Amino acid sequence: MKKISLLALILATGSFVLAQPAKFGLKAGLNISTINNNATGADWNSLLGLNAGGLAHIHLSPEWAIQPEVEFSGQGAKYTISQGEEHSLHLNYINIPVLVQYMFDNGFRLQTGPQLGFLIDVNDKVNGQQTNFFTSDDFKSTDVSWSFGLGYLTYSGLGVDGRYNLGLTNFNKNGSNTLKNSVIQIGLFYMLDNSHKAKSR
Repeated sequence: MKKISLLALILATGSFVLAQPAKFGLKAGLNISTINNNATGADWNSLLGLNAGGLAHIHLSPEWAIQPEVEFSGQGAKYTISQGEEHSLHLNYINIPVLVQYMFDNGFRLQTGPQLGFLIDVNDKVNGQQTNFFTSDDFKSTDVSWSFGLGYLTYSGLGVDGRYNLGLTNFNKNGSNTLKNSVIQIGLFYMLDNSHKAKSR
């Protein structure tokens, strides 16, 4: 039900974007991700990944805006089995966050909102070699999270963005363990509409 409601929100936001003047941009950055596991003794460590995509920035007022995005996000975690070799579990998603932003006069902006993720690829590797210990059959194809963040936009159209994506749903398909994504994102974005750069705050 959560996912259906979130998908309805995203579709409604898409319709709103088409009806409003939007400023578009590109973004890319670094992910620091891990997996929260409720199993006792489970040891999941951080994994580095990349994110990249596009955004639409829609002003509702001088201070408030809605910003839907579509991005590739490399997530996952590192883990060991019975003190053996360290595995790198890569979970690649197409994420669609819909952020509400409050913009200050000095260029800073606070942002928060839901995110729907679609799992597109799973790779489990040891020393760069595929193990198939985990595959896409082990995980649900969709994931819901909530984003919290802070950004800063300069008059040149270049901005800095940092956010935390807190996993809300268990994406484990097999077994009784509850697995939730946890991702810190740090990156840059660039607004493409030159005529609005000076006013895009």
